[in-house]
Amino acid sequence: MALKTEEMVLNMGPQHPSTHGVLRLQVELDGELVIGVRPYVGYLHRCFEKHAEAMTYPQVIPYVDRLDYLTAMNNELSYVNACEKLMGIEVPERVQYIRVIMAELNRIASHLIALGTYGLDIGAFTPFLYCFIDRERILSLFEMTCGARMLYNYIWIGGLSHDLHPDFVRLTREFTQQFRPHIVSLNNLLSYNKIFIERTANVGVLPLDVAVNYGITGPMLRASGMEWDLRKNEPYAVYDRFDFDIPVGKGTVGTVGDCWDRYFVRVLEMEQSVNIIEQALNQLPEGDVFSAIPKRVKPPEGTIYARTENPKGELGFFIVSNGSVNPYRVKVRPPSFINLAVIDAISKGCLVADLIAILGSIDIVLGEVDR
Repeated sequence: MALKTEEMVLNMGPQHPSTHGVLRLQVELDGELVIGVRPYVGYLHRCFEKHAEAMTYPQVIPYVDRLDYLTAMNNELSYVNACEKLMGIEVPERVQYIRVIMAELNRIASHLIALGTYGLDIGAFTPFLYCFIDRERILSLFEMTCGARMLYNYIWIGGLSHDLHPDFVRLTREFTQQFRPHIVSLNNLLSYNKIFIERTANVGVLPLDVAVNYGITGPMLRASGMEWDLRKNEPYAVYDRFDFDIPVGKGTVGTVGDCWDRYFVRVLEMEQSVNIIEQALNQLPEGDVFSAIPKRVKPPEGTIYARTENPKGELGFFIVSNGSVNPYRVKVRPPSFINLAVIDAISKGCLVADLIAILGSIDIVLGEVDR
């Protein structure tokens, strides 16, 4: 005689440590098996796009920092890049190189949070501490440069708020040299850990066609096997001057596009970021970082859409100018929000415990999901 089962609805969050913020997942269960997942967002909504209408273009930059607050340098680069295209501003080479260095340092810092907290979700506490040691060193470099450790307001329209500290290049070189062996240690400690592999391999598989149909970008898309990176495919700043690879998922320990692939692509991306930083430091030109900053930012009437490769995926800004000092409209295309949408499609048939692993592998920040 078959046991009679009944479907149950479980609310995970918004007060739950493994939702990585105030996210509520309404999970439909058949016993321990997940039938469907419905994310509820909006608990951290701060009206960014409406605020931007009442700010001047430079005043929007501190608000941009607070979208994905773990990747503030990358957020600023994307927004400022759009503004400069709208105004036709040519930025000095030194500024472009410094922007790339800061963006790649911030990419490493963001991935360290993603990897460390992912281990924490699975039950491994020590890698979290190891990741934070290196992240703190990066934040110290940012603090030395602009005085802030998290929300920087550093990349300005036409330039930067500060030139580099005299010790910055030396200390950054020291960091990259010491960080390479730490990636090996992370792999030994977590990536190839037997329990970690069992919890993540063949779990939450995201097929490439599903990823493309959902508009997935960044490490999630590359983990599903597509070699797509805006730094290579649509180069901005001076990324076309550097030699680096685009890591993709290969199903090394499971299936292409599973949780382990999404995790490991980020590990490999940190190695490539180190390569870019070292090349940029070697090529760093002299010059002034303030010369192209306009005294008054007042773009002509028109629209612009510019996108960059953020640590979590494609971040785009669509700006509408009516010729005044305030933007008429600033529309954000956030990677976290779009990547989160696929969670229902890749969670069906998994266990409740696997759902935690799947959510962690997406790597969301609610400040960007809700805006």
